[in-house]
Amino acid sequence: MLSNPASKYRSFPPVALADRQWPNATISKPPIWMSTDLRDGNQSLFEPMNAERKTRMFRMLCEIGFKEIEVAFPSASQTDFDFVRSLIEGDHIPDDVSIEVLTQAREHLIRRTMASVRGARRAIVHVYNATSKPFRETVFQMSREEVIDMAVVAVKLIRDLAAQAPETEWVLEYSPETFTATELDFALEVCNAVTAAWGATRDNKVILNLPTTVEMATPNIYADQIEWMHRHLDRRDSVIISLHPHNDRGTAVAAAELALMAGAERVEGCLFGNGERTGNVDLVTLALNLYTQGVAPGLDFSDINAVARTFEQCSQLPIHPRHPYVGDLVFTAFSGSHQDAIKKGFAVGQSDGFWNVPYLPIDPADLGRSYDSVIRVNSQSGKGGIAYLLESEYGVVMPRRLQVEFSGVVQQHVDAHGGEMSAAAIWQLFSATYIDCVDPVRYREHHLFEHGGGNGQGIRLNVDIDGTSQVLTGTGNGPIDAAVNAFQSVGIHIQVRSYEERAMSPSGEGGNARACAFIEVAPAAGGGGEFYGAGVDTNIVTASLRALITGINRLEPSVPRGAQQQAA
Repeated sequence: MLSNPASKYRSFPPVALADRQWPNATISKPPIWMSTDLRDGNQSLFEPMNAERKTRMFRMLCEIGFKEIEVAFPSASQTDFDFVRSLIEGDHIPDDVSIEVLTQAREHLIRRTMASVRGARRAIVHVYNATSKPFRETVFQMSREEVIDMAVVAVKLIRDLAAQAPETEWVLEYSPETFTATELDFALEVCNAVTAAWGATRDNKVILNLPTTVEMATPNIYADQIEWMHRHLDRRDSVIISLHPHNDRGTAVAAAELALMAGAERVEGCLFGNGERTGNVDLVTLALNLYTQGVAPGLDFSDINAVARTFEQCSQLPIHPRHPYVGDLVFTAFSGSHQDAIKKGFAVGQSDGFWNVPYLPIDPADLGRSYDSVIRVNSQSGKGGIAYLLESEYGVVMPRRLQVEFSGVVQQHVDAHGGEMSAAAIWQLFSATYIDCVDPVRYREHHLFEHGGGNGQGIRLNVDIDGTSQVLTGTGNGPIDAAVNAFQSVGIHIQVRSYEERAMSPSGEGGNARACAFIEVAPAAGGGGEFYGAGVDTNIVTASLRALITGINRLEPSVPRGAQQQAA
């Protein structure tokens, strides 16, 4: 049993703000968004992203619509420094995107940081030092005056170095780290000293980032702190108040929303809330919360599955299946009463033009999700454990998203034919849907060859397309990539969203084991949805190619095939 917490923990004192205004405010426009996926998010991973994955993540963030992206802590490692240089020297930064770099308030680290961003069109230099009493007295053993001096000296050095590189538009961001645990009067004093040292003006604003470095109190306390600073800051018209909420108490999204109501204008966080300890504020949830209240967030999540898959591949972190708006099961109802309410909501329609389907706070179609996944069969609705039967009887371990998709296929079959489905009937339906789909493309054979001095993979793929035998040739970084490129030669343009392989050996007889591959494909141009294909063979490459082809067949006619039609 837990001990008496009052003997060990102090409650957080309220802020003296008797006439607070934020409880009556509403959020009518989106904040300035700043993604720190490549910095705060990256440094929290078991295995930090390499340069290739960071570049892929950076491009996705730009495509989503982020105009400010914190890309690295360049003084922390040569890897981070080199990544910043690669973005600038490789001309990977769009003209309307500003990169941000983080540094502690120490001279040699600042100089290293400034060197990393030389030549950038616009750079936000984010400098910080801890300001709370425990850090001042216990960690650094510094007085209030010394803490202020540390911040001011750092800012003046950044200002002087920036003056030596006028080709770059320089923006200062300052964070009083541990803001929420700092006395408000002292936080104000430090921030005012920083804006004065920089010479903040309306045309040269300073970003004052007021973080919940550790979430210590309820969200309303954070909102009070932000509103107090908003009211008392010098040069308020020359300052952008920024938020960097962490999620130690599980209320980062709520804290960000209330703090925006209290006068903040900018939010820093990560797409799906990863970050130190319990993570940063979840920007996808925060943005889509705005969307469901009629506020356009300015970020494009209309193909949320593509965003989620890229994030998982780059970060090597899974997204929880019940994650708000994004999880693979978040729009899936297993409960009979939920299913009934949702069906009735769809049947009634939206006569007044507003979305109002029970249990669905957002239209899945707005996020590129289909309605097929909304109503699903499982043991709770009396239709049996589909995934369990396929695994236990046939050794097929389906990916989670395929489980959701195939449940809908079974649901339609049961609705049409009635009765219960045996394991054999489920396997027959699975095979007919995902394995034996051979029109319009039928696999014949393939041959692999090395390409590019052994660093690439080539393939000659014999297939029938609409009954006509063809030999397709392609190259790539592996057999699947090469095959995808080979199909482009006949106008079939697709992208692979996910790939998994399993051994099929329920009896444990490895000598007789076959490989089962699962590939999720989508049109290369997007907008056509995703479809799974499965392939079974004793050779894993053959199984994978069969899965790719059945995925293409199930995707038809969504896949553009202009080149093939022209040839005909």
